[in-house]
Amino acid sequence: MVFPKRVIFQGATRSMDLNLANIGRDTARYSVSFLQYRMTDDGKFEEITKPDSGQAFADPYIRVFPRNVQLAPNESQIVKIQLSRTSLLQPGEYRSHIYFRSIPNQTALGETQAARRDTGLTIKLTPIYGITIPIIIRSGTPDTKLSISTATLEAKSDSTANFNVTLNRAGNMSVYGDITVNYISKDGKTTKVGYLQGVSVYTPNPVRRVPISLEKANGVNYRTGRLHLDFTEEVNYRQVKLAEFDYTIK
Repeated sequence: MVFPKRVIFQGATRSMDLNLANIGRDTARYSVSFLQYRMTDDGKFEEITKPDSGQAFADPYIRVFPRNVQLAPNESQIVKIQLSRTSLLQPGEYRSHIYFRSIPNQTALGETQAARRDTGLTIKLTPIYGITIPIIIRSGTPDTKLSISTATLEAKSDSTANFNVTLNRAGNMSVYGDITVNYISKDGKTTKVGYLQGVSVYTPNPVRRVPISLEKANGVNYRTGRLHLDFTEEVNYRQVKLAEFDYTIK
């Protein structure tokens, strides 16, 4: 387990701590490295080695220590993340993903659980576990704007539906926040029917298409009324609205 789930350097922040915890039942070893990803329009990640046009990697400006960690069960350790070479940063956003990779225990050659005669080929597969979190550096003044458009509603029945929306990002930084969908009936009654937490649109992507499953609720009829969507981000422990959208059900 790693906390926090994302690291953002902006303003005067020059170092941050990550808490890496072993919640398993055995002693575990981890190596720390970096991976690079692009985000597709539907929110999936593809590993890359060179940045796309308009994208910049953060790892050349990041120092991490320690790079190898061994933890007993229920033990945790701080991994320190520091900025470096900040004088070389140009205005804009830089992103890499820090990778915590589990190192499996190795059995020395010749060690066996029991002596036996093998007459065939044996293959043993050892799963390798890991987790990545984004490391983002923001340099300069942000001018990012977000809008919502191209919404479609696919009603499964009178009480359940899928709401598909397009997030449009413009500017020099990524966006990250939560989506809330409220159903508003013809008589004006408002009911919360959808919520997505931790939705991002990373640079350089201009759009992201997001499907939202709408909940079943009393008094909700997805064949009439309207839907109101809010995209908010947390700023200084309070929610700030970045964009909103109204959809009339026809």
